[in-house]
Amino acid sequence: MTYQENLSATAFVNFVVNRSCGNATIIKLPGGCTEEALEYVANECPRLKGLVVGSYNEFIKSIIVKFISKWKNLEMLRLGKCHLKEIIPEIGLHCNNFIWLSAPYTYIRKDEASALVSSLSELKYLDLHGGDFEKEALVMILQGYKQLVHLDISQSFGFDDDDAEILELASHIPTFKCEGSIITPDWLDDDYIDHDDFVYDSSFFD
Repeated sequence: MTYQENLSATAFVNFVVNRSCGNATIIKLPGGCTEEALEYVANECPRLKGLVVGSYNEFIKSIIVKFISKWKNLEMLRLGKCHLKEIIPEIGLHCNNFIWLSAPYTYIRKDEASALVSSLSELKYLDLHGGDFEKEALVMILQGYKQLVHLDISQSFGFDDDDAEILELASHIPTFKCEGSIITPDWLDDDYIDHDDFVYDSSFFD
């Protein structure tokens, strides 16, 4: 990322915010967004209800926790793969109207599941498709959320999409997606790898 590209992303975000006169309620951050631009959104858009952070905005995802407290009216957040344990408590503490979270391709262990259920008890829409789950963590989520109306955990790892226990626990959710989910990816399964296809060259390790 060059200085010119960073400057352009920051200038674009500032332009959008200024055009809204600080009244923007939904913002999608462009790739290459800077901390300066995010801070400007935090300071100038106190009425923000929805924020979309692109999957490749890794830097922004790592610092967004510092600005959550600015958005008291935040209702929805799309982050892509991220460290939920750091962000969820801040959302629960400052955003009383929060009901929609999208964090696909994220690792979901018992710590993340516990943080979700305890900090975001009013969540109604949860998108964790493509995630890497501990089954126990998924069970915690399904048992802890009785008011979910939408849960997407399709194409995920850690459980099968025909798991009877999971399907039973999710039966109360009007829109539940788990298609394509499997316990272990094929490329991690020893039975999937034909070791005879490999030619080992010891010089590779020199």
